Amino acid sequence: MTDWITTPITADLLRGALDLERTGHGVLPHRLPARARAQCADGQLAMAEAQPSGVRLVFRTRATVVELDTLRTKMDYQGAPPRPDGVYDLLVDGRLAGQASVTGGNVLMVDMATGSAETRPGPVGTAHFPGLPDRVKDVEIWLPHNEVTQLVALRTDATVETIPDHGRKVWLHHGSSISHGSDAVSPTTTWPALAASLGGVELINLGLSGSALLDAFTARALRDTPADLISVKIGINLVNTDLMRLRAFTPAVHGFLDTIREGHPTTPLLVVSPVLCPIHEDTPGPSAPDLSNLSEGRLQFKAAGDPAERAGGKLTLNVIRDELARVVKQRSADDANLHYLDGRDLYGETDFAELPLPDQLHPDAATHRRIGERFAALAFGSGGPFGSDPIEETSPAHASDSDRRASTRWSPHRRPVPGSARTM
Repeated sequence: MTDWITTPITADLLRGALDLERTGHGVLPHRLPARARAQCADGQLAMAEAQPSGVRLVFRTRATVVELDTLRTKMDYQGAPPRPDGVYDLLVDGRLAGQASVTGGNVLMVDMATGSAETRPGPVGTAHFPGLPDRVKDVEIWLPHNEVTQLVALRTDATVETIPDHGRKVWLHHGSSISHGSDAVSPTTTWPALAASLGGVELINLGLSGSALLDAFTARALRDTPADLISVKIGINLVNTDLMRLRAFTPAVHGFLDTIREGHPTTPLLVVSPVLCPIHEDTPGPSAPDLSNLSEGRLQFKAAGDPAERAGGKLTLNVIRDELARVVKQRSADDANLHYLDGRDLYGETDFAELPLPDQLHPDAATHRRIGERFAALAFGSGGPFGSDPIEETSPAHASDSDRRASTRWSPHRRPVPGSARTM
């Protein structure tokens, strides 16, 4: 019989969360602070920021068994088979040593046809990790990136202590559901988690599914969060939601970057444009669900806009890329630490031919790995904006001739400006 030691779950055991809310069951990590959450009543944002992508429990112990009680909220679609359970990844000294899921919990049942949702309550479940090495070690439990997770109890068969700061740089990233981790198989295999591991940095992931919308409260959260490196991936959700026109987009980008710079005036700041998404390259949003194969568990999306509407200022991905490149070029004349990355250098036309987007919007597990590896090489590698070496003019070896951008990747004043659903 195991002699369990229960350790209170407090903020000093958590990384990747900006706030910790006490609930009737335990504590709920949030990726946006309470002030930001109070400024927007949108249900999509509330769900996204409470799904703990990149959030992990971190502690030192010689325990050989670890248990974590949680109350999850899992999302399913009406008329479709249940979605896979969220995965907990346990790392020992930085290496994957176990995986688990929990049973029970709440289910948020979404009707994609009507947009309505109903929460069906369920009990607390337990993630169980046996057979850990009997020595003092650093343990990380990465929480499911796609399930709201209330932390109820942490049990071990040996004492737990906090881990001192290793002195690694903190990378703060904001983006859409691709950054959030949509369709990755586990929390350490989302592309930002993979890139952070390869880059040797501590990740704070503010990828917010369907909610990368240039909101001022998100910019203030980025401004107020200590970080050594910052990246913002802008564009796809603005098309998904058909939220604004070009006239509003440009000042909103400037305002977003201005706010970040108030708190991080000289921090390396990388602006990333959208990865390739063929349905919206030249067709405006909104994105609309295609429910024809939902009963088989396949939800797909299509572009519901009209390409002719670009003349009236509607946004497409190519319009956004052109404007982001122009804005960053303009601003970088006075901001040497501001950089630009074309998202198609992470996932472009040749990649789509090999690894198409299964639902027309989101990458699969293999594509998450490719994007993470490329981002790590381009951003954290030699000559990258987050690297320590001088900037060099290089083109990625993986890119086809049509994908190569004929200039340095990071300083827009040396990079030519290109030609004059909500769930992503």
